[in-house]
Amino acid sequence: MAKAKTQFVCTECGADYRKWMGQCLQCNAWNTISEFREASVKSSQTRHVAGGFAGQRAQLQSLDQVELEELPRVETGSQELDRVLGGGLVPGSVVLLGGHPGAGKSTLLLQTSCRLARDVKVLYVTGEESVQQIAMRSRRLQLESHGLQVMAETDVNTIINTANDFTPNVMVIDSIQVMFNPELQSAPGSVAQVREAAAALTRYAKQSGTILLIVGHVTKDGSLAGPKVLEHMIDASIMLEGSEDSRYRTLRAIKNRFGAVNELGVFAMVENGLRDVKNPSAIFLNREGESAAGSTVTVIWEGTRPLLVEMQALVDQGYGTAPKRLAVGMEPQRLGLLLAALHRHGGLHVGDQDVFINVVGGVKVAETSADLAVIMAIASSFRDRVIPRDWVVFGEVGLSGEIRPVSSGQERVTEAAKHGFTKAIVPQANVPRKIPEGVEVVAVTKLQQALELL
Repeated sequence: MAKAKTQFVCTECGADYRKWMGQCLQCNAWNTISEFREASVKSSQTRHVAGGFAGQRAQLQSLDQVELEELPRVETGSQELDRVLGGGLVPGSVVLLGGHPGAGKSTLLLQTSCRLARDVKVLYVTGEESVQQIAMRSRRLQLESHGLQVMAETDVNTIINTANDFTPNVMVIDSIQVMFNPELQSAPGSVAQVREAAAALTRYAKQSGTILLIVGHVTKDGSLAGPKVLEHMIDASIMLEGSEDSRYRTLRAIKNRFGAVNELGVFAMVENGLRDVKNPSAIFLNREGESAAGSTVTVIWEGTRPLLVEMQALVDQGYGTAPKRLAVGMEPQRLGLLLAALHRHGGLHVGDQDVFINVVGGVKVAETSADLAVIMAIASSFRDRVIPRDWVVFGEVGLSGEIRPVSSGQERVTEAAKHGFTKAIVPQANVPRKIPEGVEVVAVTKLQQALELL
């Protein structure tokens, strides 16, 4: 019998250690190192032979002689989900769906499974709920569940054996944290169980060509729970986000081997489940009532489409020893950089003021095209001057006060014109060759020029 080998692995970054430690030396996380045991490989399997090691030889092939074939995509029936996946599901791919409890992961996959079951064979494996609970949810969502095969099981070996007999085209695992391999002694949900269960299911998907959809839990900081090596096994990792008090959910790809990682899908939680939002800009621009100072609209680029969002700023007198800086929806470090540029090149000193930034609708702005809109909103709140509702602003602000161009300027202005905006403040290099009808484009090169428009 093979001797068991003991290892200590960090659940955050996947670093291995010979002994237990309170803090991981790689990611500096505390109390994240767990112990697990695995059977060591027999020495006879790695014996030396003449000129190398025992084993088969792999066939080499020149890269320029590899025949390229178009990967067939399986449409899920949801345009927003297909957009995030890069056009649909690829046979043999492994997709990991993460999100906070109650975000709608199981609802989204159940809806997708019922739609796919009309044309292909789908197997839905639940480990956290019973088959009766899945049936109740399906009836509550008014889904056509005819043809969808459901199984309540947590043993990975049983799942793979059943799948070999049923040969599904799509298989859903809900969730990977409760799956276990009986050959391991550790409890379900541990580092060893999650890694081995995911590895076994991934091998089955690659060998059989089955599309594998896996549900994963997240930690308190929003990252996927389990070993970091899990993200390297899969082909795509998507995250379903949304606050409890909001009826909208956003789906964003973190990793995707078959498409872009900056695509954004928007869903609305209704009585019948998650529904696609065809025009996301409309829900993020719900600006009812009178205009107020500190609010402006910008155009960000998400994957292959523009998205209009509202940036809000509040500047108030600080009463503490250090002024507060809070940014929701954007990087806090970026806010400090923009405040320094505003003081140096805009002539507005807000060093003793509390500054709060919020991106309306829960959207996370990762690109720099919203820099000018943030500064305009801060100046509007500080001077108590209202920016007109039909203005749209975008552009990157440099440290020397220059307004730098951003990508897809023509498409951003066109999207603003569709929603009734009549004036666009853009960088000089982003002035479109063909200006849409009804829109006045104002080009700026310096930060001071943009602030003078207020």
